[in-house]
Amino acid sequence: MKAVFITYNQAFKDELITILDRMSLRGFTMWDEVQGRGSEKGEPHYGDHAWPTMNGAILTMVEDSKVQPLLERIHALDKGYELQGLHAFTWAIEGMV
Repeated sequence: MKAVFITYNQAFKDELITILDRMSLRGFTMWDEVQGRGSEKGEPHYGDHAWPTMNGAILTMVEDSKVQPLLERIHALDKGYELQGLHAFTWAIEGMV
């Protein structure tokens, strides 16, 4: 099992939830109004008068067999809007209650 942490421009929220639904990935935790900026390009998302947009974040635990298909769908969404900001990070989960 892997943890997948997705950070995104708020504009992607509905599309990301649709991806999770279509892949039958029901469980997740979501944070709205997350601030940040990309490491290479794109504009900051601070929610202030200078940089008014905000990010969101989703954390979901995914079976190993579904991780790569999920990352591919997220990458395809990002390719259409690269400057908006959409990233996914994974790490192994050793246990869960």
